[in-house]
Amino acid sequence: VQLQASGGGLVQAGGSLRLSCAASGRTFSSYAMGWFRQTPGKEREFVAATSKSGGSTYYADSVKGRFTVSRDSAKNTVYLQMNSLKPEDTAVYYCAVRYGGISYDRSSYSYWGQGTLVTVSS
Repeated sequence: VQLQASGGGLVQAGGSLRLSCAASGRTFSSYAMGWFRQTPGKEREFVAATSKSGGSTYYADSVKGRFTVSRDSAKNTVYLQMNSLKPEDTAVYYCAVRYGGISYDRSSYSYWGQGTLVTVSS
């Protein structure tokens, strides 16, 4: 599986961005998808995930109510809509694939995209 993340950029606090992650290589509906983020000196942390069908979603408490994860099987793409952005959301965001059910567990994800930088200014 190859993943290509895009959509990062610079935005003011309170603004919005939509990240995209295009997947190729195997059947898109075979795996759950997750979004994680990382800042320098910190471990990569879970942000959101969606099940194979998109019918189930998980969110970190820090983004619940502000971020929405979704997937488009026709485009083999998963999205992360980020609203009401805060400076503490600044990070490199990564998408990842997991064979099996939806999970928060970073170590259970098998393939990772290259990351896209989101910077939120105050």
